[in-house]
Order: sequence, then structure tokens, then C-alpha cells
Amino acid sequence: MNRKVTTIIDRKKCIGCGACVSVCPSGTLSLEEKKAKVTGDTSLGCGHCEAACPTGAVRVTAMDAGATRFRTIVPDASWLPHGRYDAAGLIRLMGSRRSCRNYTKRRVDPAVLADLVRAGVLAPSGTNSQKWTFTVLPGPTAVRTFGERVGQFFERLNHTAEKGWLRGLLKLVGRPELHRYYRDYYPTVREALREYRNLGVDRLFHGAAAAIVVGSKPGAACPVEDALLATQNILLAAHAMGLGTCLIGFAVVAMKKDPAIGRFLGIPPEEDVHAVIALGHPNETYRRTAGRKAFELRIYQADGR
Repeated sequence: MNRKVTTIIDRKKCIGCGACVSVCPSGTLSLEEKKAKVTGDTSLGCGHCEAACPTGAVRVTAMDAGATRFRTIVPDASWLPHGRYDAAGLIRLMGSRRSCRNYTKRRVDPAVLADLVRAGVLAPSGTNSQKWTFTVLPGPTAVRTFGERVGQFFERLNHTAEKGWLRGLLKLVGRPELHRYYRDYYPTVREALREYRNLGVDRLFHGAAAAIVVGSKPGAACPVEDALLATQNILLAAHAMGLGTCLIGFAVVAMKKDPAIGRFLGIPPEEDVHAVIALGHPNETYRRTAGRKAFELRIYQADGR
């Protein structure tokens, strides 16, 4: 992974406060003669030092200003201190975002889709690798064509799953996946495929006007976690921007099992897909947030504390 140091210190502006040194996670900076100085030979490129400097003396040139330059909203670039945000409002946003399966026919502005990706890359990533990738399907035709490819995969899978002897044999040798699929999903998928072929009913993307495929390049420390954190950012930002979203797990499964689908979308073969997000203007309204199932909370205490 590229850990090249791209940090630059303007010694004329530096006041020697040491703020940049204290927040640097990789020991790239030190104080020498009461001034900050680049002394390490590796860097995470996280920008902590630049963000902490009170005089603007530190700059990390690896940063791309365009990555966080939004087109449809005007964000406040000042740092929000811990505890200074409306926690109740945040919980309301998280609780209000629901999986949307009813959309209007209105298209999504391409600039909004680009800004959603920008919201995604504000997520944290392991060792600041930022190896995530985003493939945007900007219109309903692209989404429908993608959905047809996914549907063809499940038609083939259903045809295979119908062979009882094969399910039994695979289960006997310790590979029960096809048996479980037939038991848990086969009937529902068969009906969804029938409705699409005979009635044009889209049970996969539900008529969404756009989609975003979130993946990762090789080399990330924890690529799945990184991609899903970015995905959650997109889901919440989309709700705040007036859009409905739904995660399409069946599409992810199909793309993992059939790499040709990713190639069809222009995704390089070395990339992995972790999430597919359907997007559109919602045609549904709720009155209140919903609850959640009971969960188990474990607390570990050392020496009784």
C-alpha cells in the first residue's frame, strides 16, 4: 500500500503548538527547534495534521479537493466538536431511513448521484486505505438491464437447484448451500422471475431510477467493512436529500457468483462487490419510525471493573 509522505509544513506559518504531531497516527511529524517538521518516511495520508493546525501551516498534497467538493449542497467545512451535534436528530434520521420499494418515475439528477458518492467517501476506512469503488447506474434503462443480467443468473441457479439428486449429493459431501437455497429462496425467486417475464413486475429493483454498486480494489486492510461504512453514509445522505434507497442483496450474490455481470458493468475483475444500492424518488410515506428486534448486549469487565 502506498504510504508515501506528501505532508508539507510552511515554517513561516507554523507556531510550534505541536497539535499536528499529537494527532499523527504514524509518527510522520516531530517538533524540532519549536517548529513542526516531517521526520518520518511513511504516512497514512489521513489529513489529521492538516485538520488540526490552527494556522493552516500544514498541507497534505495527496488530498484531492474535488473529492469533497459537493455540487448540490453547500456543506460547512468547519469541524464539528464532539458532543455539539443534535444526537436526537441523528437518531431520528437513522430511524427514518427505511428500505424503499415504491418509487416515482422521476429520474435522479446525476449531480446528486455524484454527491452521494462524495458522502460515501467521507466514511472511515481501515489504515485510511480508501480502496472503495463506486459504479453508478444513472438511469432506469441501465438499472433494468443490470437487473435482467441478475435475473438470468437466478434462472440458471433455479434450474440447477431443481435437481434433487444434485442437492442431495452436494449436501452429503459437506456442501449444503444449494439445498439451503432451494429450501429458503427458490420458491420466492421462481415467483419473482415469473412475474417479471409475464407481467413486467420488477421484484428486484422495484422500479428504482438509479443504482450504485459499492466495491473495493485489492490491498485494503478491511475492504468489506470499508465498503459497508461508505454504503451507510450513502443511505443516510440519500434520505436527507429526498431519495429512497434499498440494498439489493440478491444482486450482490449474483455478481459474486458470476463475474461476467461485473465485467458487463465495466467493473475490473480484480475488484470485489460488497453492496448494491437502489435509488429513486420515493412514492411512500410513513408516520413514525419503527422499532427493532431484541438484541443481546455483552459487557466484559476485567477484575470486576
